[in-house]
Amino acid sequence: MNSLGINKSKKDTKVVVAMSGGVDSSTVAGMMKKDGYNVIGITLKLYDDGKDVAESKQCCSGQDIMDAKRVAQKLNIEHKILYYQNKFKQGVIDNFVNSYLKGETPIPCVQCNQTVKFKDMFEVSKELKADAMITGHYVKSITSKNETSMYQAIDETRDQSYFLFNTTKEQLNYLRFPLGNMLKKETREIANKLKLNVADKPDSQDICFVPNGDYASVIQKFKPASLKKGNIKDLKGNVIGVHNGIINFTIGQRKGIKISDTNPLYVIKINSDKNEIIVGPRKALGKKIFLLENLNLLVDKKDFKEDILVKVRSTGKLLKAKINLEEQNKAKVNLNISEDGISPGQACVFYKKDNFGTKVLGGGWIKD
Repeated sequence: MNSLGINKSKKDTKVVVAMSGGVDSSTVAGMMKKDGYNVIGITLKLYDDGKDVAESKQCCSGQDIMDAKRVAQKLNIEHKILYYQNKFKQGVIDNFVNSYLKGETPIPCVQCNQTVKFKDMFEVSKELKADAMITGHYVKSITSKNETSMYQAIDETRDQSYFLFNTTKEQLNYLRFPLGNMLKKETREIANKLKLNVADKPDSQDICFVPNGDYASVIQKFKPASLKKGNIKDLKGNVIGVHNGIINFTIGQRKGIKISDTNPLYVIKINSDKNEIIVGPRKALGKKIFLLENLNLLVDKKDFKEDILVKVRSTGKLLKAKINLEEQNKAKVNLNISEDGISPGQACVFYKKDNFGTKVLGGGWIKD
């Protein structure tokens, strides 16, 4: 049994490394090569980027593809580029735009992992007869009795498990995450030792197809009629102002309302069917009970009989909650303590602590 848990010698074990061109995935490729595995690097071209995107702090830009190619050449590994612009637009960008137009706050990185990266790339890896697919995500995976479970990374500031809640059991058994037990500074140290050109490259910060974090401009590009004025109402239903398009607002937002009041006003709800936003004081943002749809469960339903932990945003803290699983792949979440800014379109991810760490139980999409 080799270090990846595969019953083959390292030189006879073929692995596909998803190489985005960043330091994390490049380091993983270097680690696998140095360890003696037969490595194939795959980079995805996901969108047709302009100069403003290629020079920004985003993943999968034109510069990233070139960086990945240079790393592959340095490591002397086979490298392939897959052109998935159409798949990415249909599976990720269109969903992002439509979700925003419905007044939701989407997470395209989850959709990307769920569709293009872990579905299509998974299939390509299988076609290449790879024994495993390796990524640079900061999550831990632990295999016991031929079944793999996902855990939060030891570096909680880098943990990416929230974005991977939709990974299937089959995919988990095939995936490996070497960085889950490492700190970011350790990753960069390894990259420097391997003399990779991306060792000091800054991390991507923005959504890859959103230049400079300007969501509204992207939505307007695909849906020119989306900037439509509508009413701003208070919690009693009184019209107190006018907005310049619901795509400019998300739940919990304060900036841009431009209405003076005794207390600061926040976006409490967005009614896309009426093209209106509801505003109120911060205390009105608190919510304890909400619904989920399109669940992905990585454990048995009996594991939800007791209270568990949940995250309702990627940067949020773990919250105690009771989950009531319902029919049609839905659930009701009842938080022990109310939380501000819970928004439809975001994910609610389930966790439970055990002897190995904080285990991912699955999750679902917040509906209301």
